[in-house]
Amino acid sequence: MLAKWRDGNRLILILLLLGIGLVLFLFLASAFGAVTISFPNILKMTLNKLAVFDFPATWMSVDETIIFQIRLPRVIGGILVGAALATAGALFQGLLRNPMADPYIIGTSAGAALGATIAMMLPVNLAFLGFGLVPVAAFCGALATVILVYNLARVGNKTPIVSMLLAGFVVSSLLAAIMALLISMSDRLGLNLHSVYSFLMGHISVTSWGQIAVIAPLVIGGIISARFFAFHLNAFSLGEEGAAYLGIEVERDKILILALGSMLTAAAVSISGLIGFVGLVVPHAVRLSLGPDHRLLLPASALAGGIFVVMADLLARTLLAPVEIPVGIITAIIGAPFFIYLLRRTRQEYAF
Repeated sequence: MLAKWRDGNRLILILLLLGIGLVLFLFLASAFGAVTISFPNILKMTLNKLAVFDFPATWMSVDETIIFQIRLPRVIGGILVGAALATAGALFQGLLRNPMADPYIIGTSAGAALGATIAMMLPVNLAFLGFGLVPVAAFCGALATVILVYNLARVGNKTPIVSMLLAGFVVSSLLAAIMALLISMSDRLGLNLHSVYSFLMGHISVTSWGQIAVIAPLVIGGIISARFFAFHLNAFSLGEEGAAYLGIEVERDKILILALGSMLTAAAVSISGLIGFVGLVVPHAVRLSLGPDHRLLLPASALAGGIFVVMADLLARTLLAPVEIPVGIITAIIGAPFFIYLLRRTRQEYAF
């Protein structure tokens, strides 16, 4: 009983600290940019908007526009992207029992990239729920690719893990080749090469609160749902036979976890393009720091992923201002050395 009480308090404390860190980075990322706005003013503006207080305006009206119409939607979008990718990475690593698994391992990145590429080729300009054709096509392409990979890997009533990984690799390679062929053949894509590059390297492209209103329920609902699979993922660490012995319906849970991780990844890709390393590095860093128990790993990864992407996006906007660096480059430059440091610090064989 005492051990359970301590574990519960430890989980609450860690999540509370990560939550406070996330809020601090939210304000930090909102304050800095082409125009710097002070923390007290941001806090007063926010409290005024929430109708909690009615502070007299000691700031210019344009500052409110910058915070609430430009920066906050982008920062919150970054939090959602980081949380979604990190949670999806933790889900796939637990399901596939593969330390190299990330949200894009079964073809979601290639499907999203091909979908976005096809959308850029079309001479139309449509909008759906505040999203242009490119993010909608990327979302659909990612989900369609996962469905294809799953059906290719399925053998009878089972889906072997190795078959799924191989099918994901082959389909990803094929879709990447098709995308390269389309780019080389299309004059329209040649003119939009910068947009293609921006999508492939990652860029938080949230321009309105309407996009947040669509993506936030998907991501938050997905993260909450993932928490219910914590025991199942812990059981999968024993292997499929061990999980079945503990009463887990292995094939059903594979489908549900795969669908959940894919939905989170597709939602993130639709507003950010392909940001690498988040779904690989963040769950590993949390696992190496806090242990492999998915009851803590999943929510902690979501919060840490949000912090990581917001920090990377802030650096992307400010390091070489007014030039903006792709976020994916920043996540790779920060993520890879940090992961190597964590792995070396343990001074022992990696235990999954």
